[in-house]
Amino acid sequence: MQPLSSETRLLGKSGILVSPIAWGMWRFAGQPVANAQHLIETALDAGITLFDTADIYGVDGPGFGAAEGLLGEVLRATPGLRDRMVLATKGGIVPGVPYDSSPDYLARALDASLARLGVEQVDLWQIHRPDLLAHPADVAAALERMVESGKVRAIGVSNFTSAQTAALQAHLPFPLAATQPELSALHTAPVTDGLLDQALQHGMAVLAWSPLGGGRIGQGGDAVSALLDAKGEASGVSRTAAAYAWIMAHPAAPIPIVGSQSPARIVESMDALTVGWTRAEWYAVFEASTGTKLP
Repeated sequence: MQPLSSETRLLGKSGILVSPIAWGMWRFAGQPVANAQHLIETALDAGITLFDTADIYGVDGPGFGAAEGLLGEVLRATPGLRDRMVLATKGGIVPGVPYDSSPDYLARALDASLARLGVEQVDLWQIHRPDLLAHPADVAAALERMVESGKVRAIGVSNFTSAQTAALQAHLPFPLAATQPELSALHTAPVTDGLLDQALQHGMAVLAWSPLGGGRIGQGGDAVSALLDAKGEASGVSRTAAAYAWIMAHPAAPIPIVGSQSPARIVESMDALTVGWTRAEWYAVFEASTGTKLP
């Protein structure tokens, strides 16, 4: 297989163009505005345009909404940055509840995110986790109102099963633009549980969170990391860049969400676009990850 394309691609059927790699902000809160601005500008200058945050990010540190609030401070200090980015955020997790996708709550959550970010519209809004007590028809009606209001350009889901996604989509008048599962060379469930197949079927973008297996790939010492090291050495890139490339080689073209707060690591992530996997190499990583020899 050839190295990956560095060109922008469509975010599902939304008409929004995004970079092949995204930058995530779950560890973004609790730092000076100048540092935060430097990270954002580093990502933009490297070619990353898709920025993923959520209202819950920061809850384990400065507090609920802290990541969005910090991003809002950066955007207020340098308004021109907003025009260079595709801004995605999420809502629906309520500490102590834990999930609420009732129409009233979703509307309040969106308005609160917009206020913290200091913007009138986000490009992608995603339900962060499914609320098992919410009827998909009611959820769909709330999401439709978000789009009709002009506050949101496109809608996605995060951590939904393929069945939950299908149930929601059945009540929406427009296609879901994105699905955001955990996906890495150490967490391959979406490859076989139908989620990536569903994305291919309906043309949804796949945003892969925790693409380094919660940092375990960076630690090494396992069979998967050894194969990624070998591929990285052969391709002249780091193990982490090889790990991103492995995800991106799937025909669903998953977009890894890079979570590093290191400017050098953010830039390095784009090296993934230079890596081409053979089928034999890709399947070897898959077999090492699942611990099962393919028939």
